[in-house]
Amino acid sequence: MADATLDAKYLKGPMPVLRAAKVLRGLTSGDKLRVLATDPGTVADFRDFCRENGHSLISWSELKGVFSFTIRCTAPHSVEKAQI
Repeated sequence: MADATLDAKYLKGPMPVLRAAKVLRGLTSGDKLRVLATDPGTVADFRDFCRENGHSLISWSELKGVFSFTIRCTAPHSVEKAQI
């Protein structure tokens, strides 16, 4: 189960990833984000985004043109907040 859900359906280009990045900044390391999107390019975008930013793309699927991504937040900023 996800700790947060982002509906990014019908957004094009980098917008689903940019919105997900914003939500992930507010999550704690280990939290999960579920993203819904309709742009087929988001499959590669989220794979690359997670690899480059240290998050884990736990799963993705597609049903009737809607892609569902589950991302585990492993951002270093979450650790910094806990140490303050």
